Amino acid sequence: MASMMAEQEGLKCNSARNRGGVQRVEGKLRASVEKGDYYEAHQMYRTLFFRYMSQAKYVEARELMYSGALLFFSHNQQNSAADLSMLVLESLEKSKAEVTEDLLENLAKLFSLMDPNSPERVAFVSRALKWSSGGSGKLGHPVLHQQLAIALWKEQNYSESRYHFLHSSDGEGCANMLVEYSTVKGYRSEVDIFVAQAVLQFLCLKNKNSASVVFTTYTQKHPSIEEGPPFVQPLLNFIWFLLLAVDGGTLTVFTVLCEQYQPSIKRDPMYNEYLDRIGQLFFGVPPKQTSSYGGILGNILNSLMGSEDDTEGPDDSSPIELD
Repeated sequence: MASMMAEQEGLKCNSARNRGGVQRVEGKLRASVEKGDYYEAHQMYRTLFFRYMSQAKYVEARELMYSGALLFFSHNQQNSAADLSMLVLESLEKSKAEVTEDLLENLAKLFSLMDPNSPERVAFVSRALKWSSGGSGKLGHPVLHQQLAIALWKEQNYSESRYHFLHSSDGEGCANMLVEYSTVKGYRSEVDIFVAQAVLQFLCLKNKNSASVVFTTYTQKHPSIEEGPPFVQPLLNFIWFLLLAVDGGTLTVFTVLCEQYQPSIKRDPMYNEYLDRIGQLFFGVPPKQTSSYGGILGNILNSLMGSEDDTEGPDDSSPIELD
């Protein structure tokens, strides 16, 4: 018993010494950065990273790279900060660290500080999403998608924000972003199109709940939409009826609904393709034997919907291409 307690005390002391050593190193590196010795500090960060990794000190490596990246970002040293951000990901990948919300928040924080136009940012988000999926081959963790969507929304990068909202479970956040997107970038005659596209895409990803939430929130909060249902805009009425049908309608109801609202559906050539997929997912419509669409349009639709055999849910679909 006494020997076990002594061993535990020894482990605690070693851990405390290790942490104290990391803090001393961080202090020296911070002082170098504060003096403007950016190159030397960057190289020392990299040296320590590989030293820690070779010793399997993954947490120490990750925490040092994260704090270093934030420090370089605060001094507008984008290249050094981006490099250390990639090393944060490397430590997560090689340590097979468990995906936690704290780690996802850290990754989203690094993403938000990167230059929006840098190629490093594209590489970073791709690797971050892949890691967050836990090796499942899915599209990335919904929480990370949500935080990326919010960061892009703050930059007014609405189309990419919409992509990430579609792969999160935050229908309300998506709706609020779309209200701003429509108000800032759209015409008054297009207020219904912004939400219709989002609802149809959510349904193609088998995310009924988010489809319903985004529609209700958007129509309630948009300043150019009068209180409904029913609505002044026929397309909004169609989407409202479609959501009701998805929740318990029959194929006959779905078919009649699509026939009655053809003028609204024809406003966007993609709507019929989305509805074909929704018919398969929710109303038992058999998939087409041959694709009637090709070229760019076919690529967009296939990217949104995945393979025709894939009906397992939003996490099994392929990424959505946004215009």
